[in-house]
Amino acid sequence: MSRAILILAGLLAAPSLALAQGIDMSQGGPVDITATNGIEWRQNEQVVVARGDARAVRDGTAVDAARLIARYRAQGGASQGGASQPARPASSAETPLSGGSEIWRMEAEGDVRISTPTDIARGDRAVYDMDQAVLVLTGRNISYATPQHIITARDSLEYWTQRRMAVGRGSALVVTQDGRRIAADTLVAYMLEDPAPGTTPASRPVARPGTEGTAGPPPGQGRIDRVELFSNVEIRTETEVIRGDRAVYAAGTGLARVLGNVRITRGENHVAGREAIVNMNTGVSRILSQPGERVQGIIMPQQGGTPGAAARPDAQRSGTQRPAGQGSPR
Repeated sequence: MSRAILILAGLLAAPSLALAQGIDMSQGGPVDITATNGIEWRQNEQVVVARGDARAVRDGTAVDAARLIARYRAQGGASQGGASQPARPASSAETPLSGGSEIWRMEAEGDVRISTPTDIARGDRAVYDMDQAVLVLTGRNISYATPQHIITARDSLEYWTQRRMAVGRGSALVVTQDGRRIAADTLVAYMLEDPAPGTTPASRPVARPGTEGTAGPPPGQGRIDRVELFSNVEIRTETEVIRGDRAVYAAGTGLARVLGNVRITRGENHVAGREAIVNMNTGVSRILSQPGERVQGIIMPQQGGTPGAAARPDAQRSGTQRPAGQGSPR
């Protein structure tokens, strides 16, 4: 089956960055668009529509979908006040193929897949704002995957290229390469930047026990720096589930600070307080109470042990600690 091909030239000639980060279609250069069911140019609307296995490629980022819509304008019509819209209509001489036009918005619909050599984003619908360098994914099965983690969400997922920030809304979840699961109603994940060529990062992540000396991923490369979580927070380790109202997780240290109605559960045992510090590298959790109050918890007897003998609390054996000077959980 033949494919229609259109190359939109001279589009958004923005200055290039030394290192492109993640999914980015805002760095200028031509956009190569192909489709099996034809490409339609609507001159009055300043729109190009590609249908049927449509594909757009720009500077290492490819967008695949059932339908693609590229909106263009006269060169230099950048947005004002943060709203991306054409500043003036293109003249009859300014076509998608001329050097006097630029794409300011790309829309994809139907089984959307946006990919680079390392990252893949999916959804039913995607909108990429070239001025803001922001990708917004909506629909079912929304995800953004790098070699180091996968972010999913129910309602929407945003990726801000320049800020290296991903925002998941609605049952948002981060699953890391080593199986850590961090979830909340809303989460904001900040990615590490790659160092300039020939330089050494100022700090490196703390190795997990048993992994010292193993080869890690290159600096940056889609690795998470920190995650901020809001409402219905749930952090899962190999042995515990930690819940709270909000949290901050620092990937470099493996520490998570959980605040508000905190509850740590291990098997049938649980401990509750106002705040917890969780070390996901060592499995040690420390829970704090309100001033003048005690940490509360329920510790179940060890199963399969000596009849009538209570086990040491699982949470305590794993390193869950009480604030100094406080009595036993009750």
